[in-house]
Amino acid sequence: MAKVLMFQAFERFWHWSQAGLIIGMLVTGFEIHGSYQLLGWETAVNIHVILAWTLIGLWVFAIFWHFTSGEWKQYAPSSLDKILMMMNYYSIGIFKGGDKPFHKTRAQKHNPLQRMAYLSLHLLITPFIWFSGLLYLFYSSWTAWGLSALSLEWVALIHTAAAFAMLAFIVVHLYMALTMSETPLSSLKAMITGYEEE
Repeated sequence: MAKVLMFQAFERFWHWSQAGLIIGMLVTGFEIHGSYQLLGWETAVNIHVILAWTLIGLWVFAIFWHFTSGEWKQYAPSSLDKILMMMNYYSIGIFKGGDKPFHKTRAQKHNPLQRMAYLSLHLLITPFIWFSGLLYLFYSSWTAWGLSALSLEWVALIHTAAAFAMLAFIVVHLYMALTMSETPLSSLKAMITGYEEE
């Protein structure tokens, strides 16, 4: 097997920066929510806002990079039969020693199920987090913007639900990366070095 540069430098930077920022936002966000006390409420709020703006900036660059590099195609959805094939493999085939129905290449880094998961993350979970978070942050401007009919309680509930969805995504992502790779650390190594065996 040949080693192939699967993940470019920006992809690796984006992946780890995004992971660190999101984990930081989860830690501070759940403290703001009152789940525990670690930094103090005011400090947690200030850090949460700084991390949020930093992540928004990172996302602007990432969106630009994905469209200019053509890497957006990595997230194009696959047909339903290919998604079901991957679901069957992960739920049954992998435990019976079945052959992988998809093999990663530089042109197609994500299997059909991963494409669906990442697309759902980018088109569902993330927008709910951003819109609810920005509405929450600019609550004092709602009246001036004609949004006084909105419920702060509902905005907070949507933001918290989206945060739990993001946490669930991270847990599943880590589980899959550590258990469904050739070795427990091969996916981690690929996201550090960029190289993976094709």
